[in-house]
Amino acid sequence: MSIQTIASALLEEKQTPSHLTRRVYDALAPVYGVSAQLFHSRAHTAAHRASGIEDGARVLEVGMGSGEMFGRLVTGNPGGQTFGVDLSPNMAARSQADVRRKFPEVAAQCQAADASRLPFARHSFDAVVCCFLFELLGDVQIEDSLLEIRRVLKPEGRLTLTLVGEKKRAFSAAYALASKVAPAFWGRQVDESLVNMLPSFGFNVVTDFYLRQLFYVSRVVSAVKTQR
Repeated sequence: MSIQTIASALLEEKQTPSHLTRRVYDALAPVYGVSAQLFHSRAHTAAHRASGIEDGARVLEVGMGSGEMFGRLVTGNPGGQTFGVDLSPNMAARSQADVRRKFPEVAAQCQAADASRLPFARHSFDAVVCCFLFELLGDVQIEDSLLEIRRVLKPEGRLTLTLVGEKKRAFSAAYALASKVAPAFWGRQVDESLVNMLPSFGFNVVTDFYLRQLFYVSRVVSAVKTQR
């Protein structure tokens, strides 16, 4: 990875947002795990607990990034099947290699895929987990991804999210500026609108709370798929 590679991906204007995001995170794959440990590990622990996942389940993480959360899911589900998808092929490949090295006997699989076009059959999973994914999606992609997640979840399956939850004015202003400079990397704050959308997409929110790690505030939300 080089600074030139990342800068080129961030500044390229002729590609679609999803293509830019894939290029940026492909370039950051070797080092992104450091960020997850510094700012997201508490949220990952809390989200895993809120998900209610029990050993033996079929679990999917959408947007698994460097695999920090994916490793937790595999550790807690040794008798089940754990799948992960990420838009970045490099992220998916690194996570697959890591899980094969650490958990050679566990049924776990990672692959590159778009959240709005999941390569799984209807009612495939007991639980779906998404950590800091929706900030990177456009409005249409958010709606399509929620529909896809609902499609692959079993009846009464659970969706668990971690979202950027900081509300302080200074943070929001800095985040908005960073989003304008490098939208493919930073995305945008969507937690309020997204959580408000969940009931209309067939999800009943059962857990919703905030936590802080260093200066970073995360929001953890867990919702059950309803019948409609």
